[in-house]
Amino acid sequence: MTEPIPETIRVLLVDDDEDDFIITRDIIADIPARTYLLEWTSSFEAALEKIARKQHDVYLIDYRLGAHDGLELITRALANGSVAPFILLTGQSDRETDERAMRLGASDFLIKGRLTPFDLERSIRYSMEHARNLLEIQQLNAGLEQRVAARTQELAQAITQLEETNRSLFEAQQEIKKALQKEKDLNELKSRFVTIASHEFRTPLSTVLSSASLIGKYKLTEEDDKRQKHVNRIKSAVQNLTGILNDFLSLSRIEEGKIYNVPTDFDLQAFMEEIVEEMQGYIKVGQQIHYHHQGQPATVTLDKQLLKNIALNLLSNASKYSAEGKEIHLTTLVDARQVLLQVQDQGIGIPEADQTHLFTPFFRAQNAANYEGTGLGLNIVKRYVDIMDGTLTYTSRQNEGTTFTVQFLKNPSL
Repeated sequence: MTEPIPETIRVLLVDDDEDDFIITRDIIADIPARTYLLEWTSSFEAALEKIARKQHDVYLIDYRLGAHDGLELITRALANGSVAPFILLTGQSDRETDERAMRLGASDFLIKGRLTPFDLERSIRYSMEHARNLLEIQQLNAGLEQRVAARTQELAQAITQLEETNRSLFEAQQEIKKALQKEKDLNELKSRFVTIASHEFRTPLSTVLSSASLIGKYKLTEEDDKRQKHVNRIKSAVQNLTGILNDFLSLSRIEEGKIYNVPTDFDLQAFMEEIVEEMQGYIKVGQQIHYHHQGQPATVTLDKQLLKNIALNLLSNASKYSAEGKEIHLTTLVDARQVLLQVQDQGIGIPEADQTHLFTPFFRAQNAANYEGTGLGLNIVKRYVDIMDGTLTYTSRQNEGTTFTVQFLKNPSL
């Protein structure tokens, strides 16, 4: 995990105008709470040398640097392996320069003549947070690469052992094929993870940054509604990030064999009523979950936590892919033969062409492109059901809705 933002932040200002350095120094001096250590250099080459030493937490780069410009400096510094954030400073607003700076790797774009202690502090703080989040993604990627290396080593050991024990050629070929397929699947999983994580993290992080920036502009009491709107956007983005990380963590634990089926006795009806109550804070405006239980007694013997994860995931999907005001029906049934859980929605449905790939990791149906998600939820649900020795089936019609049915037989051998 990356370290939190330090109390003392080391800042390097690259600007060929000493007057601008003095102004920036005075602005930084007025920033409360944290301590800022400002260092200044006016030379393009000297700046590259200082950045290469990686002794600063953030860089303030002026656009005009004599024969060079700030964008060239940022480009070369990033190519040399710099990971700390760069904030571009200009004398006037220029949308084209702003967009170009973002594409080249700058974290923010500030206009010097309008700069205030509040704006600079916020920009530094959010740029550092953004850099920390990107570093976490890189660390996750590095962890996956280590797993690939470990699997590759396992493959080499398997081949050596096959040679030593003189197994039959057919057995050796089968083992090698299995190991190669595992490595191929892991490489594909890593590539998909990087692609999905980069996209899904960037969207909520951009939402947090833009909303946080806009909140600072609403300073009057009568603008409370506008502030609250952006606070809600930030909360929603954070919830989305949490969901993404939970999906990746669940998938990792399943892959590592750390999820176990631990059945206990509990009242299914009371348990599902608690889950419905918990979902009230997550469903869309006007949506209602109608719960109906059939069969007595309601006591079952199942893994309580896995069942909760299954139910929450299916109900969350039903809400996500249904419009506001739609109904969601949750049914449980207990009889002498089985325990059944069913979730029915009135949502967008699943195109018939996509249904064969529904439980594939990272798969998103064609009509789900505009909805947030990683494509892992149903794969995780399916694997939880398998761990509990159950079955998961579904029916769906596009633009009409989908019904998922989870079934656990009380005597599977019969």
